[in-house]
Amino acid sequence: MAVMARAIRLGLDGLYRVCGLIAAGFLVAVLLIILVQIGARWLGVQFPGSTSYAGYAMAGASFFALAYTLNHGAHIRVSLVISRLTGTARRIAEFWCLLVATGLSVYFAWYAIKAVQISRLINDISQGQDATPLWIPQLVMAVGTVVLAIAFADHLIRLLLGHALTSEERTQE
Repeated sequence: MAVMARAIRLGLDGLYRVCGLIAAGFLVAVLLIILVQIGARWLGVQFPGSTSYAGYAMAGASFFALAYTLNHGAHIRVSLVISRLTGTARRIAEFWCLLVATGLSVYFAWYAIKAVQISRLINDISQGQDATPLWIPQLVMAVGTVVLAIAFADHLIRLLLGHALTSEERTQE
């Protein structure tokens, strides 16, 4: 059982790390799109859809970074109340927050997946010059939110089992 738990932990941490690397790749894509756009302007050449592509890449960076930042304890949290609690009261507050966050992220992931399905069904395309099928950038959002929902569920289960929640806390154990 401990071997399986260790394998699952390594798999989930690997998934979060891969998502972080993909997010970094999307940020590099934003940079490259902007540089190509600048070069195209200097040369007087059209680069249709470049603004849309940069926006899609920025969305990809944002959504793929969600689980990675959660796992590293880098999400913005309002901890005015929780930081003042200790012991059982703090665990209950953390449990409540993670339970709500898990529920909301599952809800968001469900509808992100539905948006991809509907966009494919009706052949929805962007309104820009590039006419990109919208299910492609929406798929990036859906995958990012599904991994975030997995990460929140992972944190909720770890809290219930009494384990450290972030990767930094786990390395200190």
